[in-house]
Amino acid sequence: MAERNPPTPVDLPTFKQRLGRTGVWLSSLSAVAADDERRAVAVIEELGYGTLWFAEVPAGKEALTHAAVLLSASQRLMIATGIANIYGRDATAAANGARTLSEAWQSRFVLGLGVSHLPIVSGRGHDYAKPVSTMRAYLDAMDATPFDAPLPEPVPRVLAALRPKMLELAATRGQGAHSYFVTPEHTRRAREALGPDPLLAPEQAVVVDTDPERARATARGYAALYLSLPNYLNNLRELGFSDSDFEDGGSDALINAVVPWGDPETLGEHIGAHYRAGADHVAVQPIAQTLDQQLEDLRLLAPVLMR
Repeated sequence: MAERNPPTPVDLPTFKQRLGRTGVWLSSLSAVAADDERRAVAVIEELGYGTLWFAEVPAGKEALTHAAVLLSASQRLMIATGIANIYGRDATAAANGARTLSEAWQSRFVLGLGVSHLPIVSGRGHDYAKPVSTMRAYLDAMDATPFDAPLPEPVPRVLAALRPKMLELAATRGQGAHSYFVTPEHTRRAREALGPDPLLAPEQAVVVDTDPERARATARGYAALYLSLPNYLNNLRELGFSDSDFEDGGSDALINAVVPWGDPETLGEHIGAHYRAGADHVAVQPIAQTLDQQLEDLRLLAPVLMR
């Protein structure tokens, strides 16, 4: 491999300002038509959210081409992968794909990278190697990749990170960390691990519903996948939850902490706890059956979150 040259540094204060204080995280975009995505982007921009994060899932849309669809539909939104799976493309494709998107759309693209999870990676026919060393080697290869086309600004990259070693890598080899399925207490610990300057942008799933039984059922339906993945379970154990909290779809205490529910004011208070714990940006994911209902939930939340 060629000797790694340190990338041109990203101006962190400017980057954080561009992201805005509050963003939107939508996994549902992977399963809807492009016209529905364009409509959603228009609503999210109108409501004043700063960044749209989207998922890359095995049966969904490829991350970089998907980002191009969203960038082409938006005027000012930052568009962020949350996350692009490093096993989905080699480092050269990731580096130069991100550069292509950033140059074409006025530096509105953020490359979020992650090592994903063993069942997902092995399902693609890859061997799931040690996460931190694998990510470090991938970043080395990205930084050694030449790019002969114009690039006015360096592309921001953030790492999906939950635990200390990956958080350290996010601080030293990227612009910061994007955490998922976490609590405000995790955000506090992540800020300590990152230090004061790198970006910390947790995702926060919410259920806009004041009926306890119905809201928790919605939350448990969403949480089921994540409670089957060892990376998330190990992180939750470090936060003080026990194996009994993972049974039967998740205990009330776990669900209330990770997927809060209630009216917009109640949810705004929970999201605010992330900021008080050290988050720079929170990506809010409303959990609902349809994209239209998610957009309606974002409308209800906007007056509280945009204060």
